[in-house]
Amino acid sequence: MKFFIVALALIALAAAKPQEEKYTSKYDSVDIDEILRSDRLFKNYYACLMDTGACTPDVNELKRVLPEALENDCAKCSEKQQADSTKTIKYLTENKPEEWKALKAKYDPNHKYVEKYAADADKDGIKL
Repeated sequence: MKFFIVALALIALAAAKPQEEKYTSKYDSVDIDEILRSDRLFKNYYACLMDTGACTPDVNELKRVLPEALENDCAKCSEKQQADSTKTIKYLTENKPEEWKALKAKYDPNHKYVEKYAADADKDGIKL
């Protein structure tokens, strides 16, 4: 009987423990490949991130969570968000080096994150 009560208490504790909060998946259906292929779309997203253009709701959300995601290893990101991030960084480093340099200057002026993620990026074939 004591075991049963202890087991119920443990189950209740586990159920009461809040699940780790994740970033919204509301924009996970955005086709990152389409954005990277389209100069017009890419320029719009880039201008928003650089505070030089208007923002759509999805890029506004990205701007809002980007500093925290960089700080905490994207711990609140979904698998799709992590995969899209890797794909985007790889694309930028290989195809848009000037834009990549400007984004790094804005979001990582002290190279803190470049240093933090260099080994992981290297494993993904990304040269930061």
